[in-house]
Amino acid sequence: MLGIDITLIDWSRAQFALTACYHWLFVPLTLGLAVIMGIMETLYVVKKDEFWKRTAQFWMKLFGINFAVGVATGLILEFEFGTNWSNYSWFVGDIFGAPLAIEGIVAFFMEATFISVMYFGWNKVSRRFHLAATWLTGLGATISAWWILVANAWMQHPVGMAFNPDTVRNEMVNFWEVAFQGMAVTKFLHTVSSAWMTGGVFVIGVSCWYLLRRRNTEMARRSLRIGTIVGLAATFIVMATGDRSGIEIAKHQPMKLAAAEGLMDGGQRAPFSIVPGVEVPGVLSILATHDLDGYVPGVNDLLNGYTTPDGKTVKGGQEKMLLGQRALNDFTQYRQYLKTDTAQAAVYAKRLKKNVQYFGYGHVEKVRDLVPPIAVVYWAFRVMVGVGSLLLLVMLLFLWFEYKKAPQLPRWLLHAGLWSIPLVYLAGQAGWAVAEVGRQPWIIQDLMPVNAAVSQLPTGNVMLTFFIFLILFTTLLIAELRIMINAIKNHKSE
Repeated sequence: MLGIDITLIDWSRAQFALTACYHWLFVPLTLGLAVIMGIMETLYVVKKDEFWKRTAQFWMKLFGINFAVGVATGLILEFEFGTNWSNYSWFVGDIFGAPLAIEGIVAFFMEATFISVMYFGWNKVSRRFHLAATWLTGLGATISAWWILVANAWMQHPVGMAFNPDTVRNEMVNFWEVAFQGMAVTKFLHTVSSAWMTGGVFVIGVSCWYLLRRRNTEMARRSLRIGTIVGLAATFIVMATGDRSGIEIAKHQPMKLAAAEGLMDGGQRAPFSIVPGVEVPGVLSILATHDLDGYVPGVNDLLNGYTTPDGKTVKGGQEKMLLGQRALNDFTQYRQYLKTDTAQAAVYAKRLKKNVQYFGYGHVEKVRDLVPPIAVVYWAFRVMVGVGSLLLLVMLLFLWFEYKKAPQLPRWLLHAGLWSIPLVYLAGQAGWAVAEVGRQPWIIQDLMPVNAAVSQLPTGNVMLTFFIFLILFTTLLIAELRIMINAIKNHKSE
């Protein structure tokens, strides 16, 4: 029992979620437009066609508007680890801080260096050098995403560390395991490809707006073609990495998978739930294990413990909580005897090492606290998959009409392309809801629950800053949208 006000935890989580949600409105467009404007400038350099230079410059303008606001929200997000989650920062700062430091020192400065050449180097440096600067700006943003997602993946599956009872910190013992574990690679590929998909859909939507108004038609039609190709390629990568992500989650975060499927009682040939009451037998087992007879535990199995078909016994939540409380007690005894009786301290250190993997469970108050909000995770997953499938269909239709070389695109399809912009953002936000809400109550999976990570702050202060950030971020978003819409409306390419 930590004696922390539950409202403090809720408001701290709400503030971090608010910042993260706003930040993810800007990041995917940055990553996606970086690829598209790089392709367009490459066409300019290869073909020496001024049309592609003007087109690339237009999308660069929108990239710059979006990039500036994204930086502001990203900086605040990183500072919140120290202000709102200071216990977390102390407990694992040795590990979590390393990828964020690399991101700031290497990737961010790389972006800052080459973005200036990209915007101000036209006609001042050679075409090839400018093209390199454009691609390196995008590469810097992508490397930045890599290190941030490495840190997030480590929170989903903590590896490469050891607990030091003398410093009361988890310390890194294997940097390469942290940086290149399977969860990190999968999360990076899935997240970045979803950002490329966002960029492709954004270009499709803006191009459709021009075509509906019969303005900048050549630029719109040719941009639409590139946006469709990039968006479709990215969508297929999202699907492939999503499949791999399902296996990683089944292995390391089975409670998240059970919540995403609303699976209370698992087993072999587990069904996939399309919507409540509509299930496809065996499909979840295939997705989670690539085996029709694969065993998938449900919520009740994970709480009570279960035995797999091959005879392996898996501890339930209640048993893990007891072992966690034992680990906490052994840690307390170790600290007490450390200065007075080193032999006895060594006994408790040995006992602590045996159960240290359950250390975080000692802070969980009720076994039902181990279950994330099932309804949120369940429906967020279906929104992500359903909207993503709809967007795939829309892009395939655009590809079909391009293949048929239709002189004009149907107005209903142009409207569908325009409305795809808010839909792709909805899918992205839903995906992060599955990833982060599905991990609850853990800030670090199985290692540290949120009630042990939160800073001891007056709840009123967190509430106040929540509303300050809400007003600030909303103002920034409205300003960005107005500037971007004006840039789109006022652009003349012909």
